[in-house]
Parts: sequence; structure tokens; C-alpha cells
Amino acid sequence: MVDKPPLTADEIIELAWCDKTSFDSILAQSGLAESDVIRLMRQNLKPSSFRMWRKRVTGRKAKHAHTQFKKQFEDDDDDQSRLV
Repeated sequence: MVDKPPLTADEIIELAWCDKTSFDSILAQSGLAESDVIRLMRQNLKPSSFRMWRKRVTGRKAKHAHTQFKKQFEDDDDDQSRLV
């Protein structure tokens, strides 16, 4: 099996900007924890762009996979209770 080359800073920034990509997914793909991604974004974005990005992702449930899974699980439970 051929190993994939590591992600570039540009690819990680693209993943971080995407609302649907969780920090857990970025960790799995790049090995960078959330704090590392924040540091990378701070170093590579203009200050105003970094502040806008932080405002978007702070407290956003979609950026954390375990929260997405929990929400999906709760939605499935609601669907099942409607069937009864």
C-alpha cells in the first residue's frame, strides 16, 4: 500500500475553512490537533481573516465530530420514537 503524502498547509487551511470538516477529521488526515490548526491558521491568514474564521468556528458543533455523531444519534432516536 502506498502512503499518501502529508497534507500541505494550504490543504489544511482549506479543510479548516470548510464548515463540514471537523477538527477530528483534520486530526485524522494531518495529525494536527485543534490547537495546532488554530496556530497554523493564525500564522497563515491575515489577522482579519483569522478573526473571521475563529468567530465562525468557535462554539460550532459541526467542527467537532463527536458532537455531530451525538446529534445524529439523537435524531435517529427521535425518528424511532415517531414510528412507535
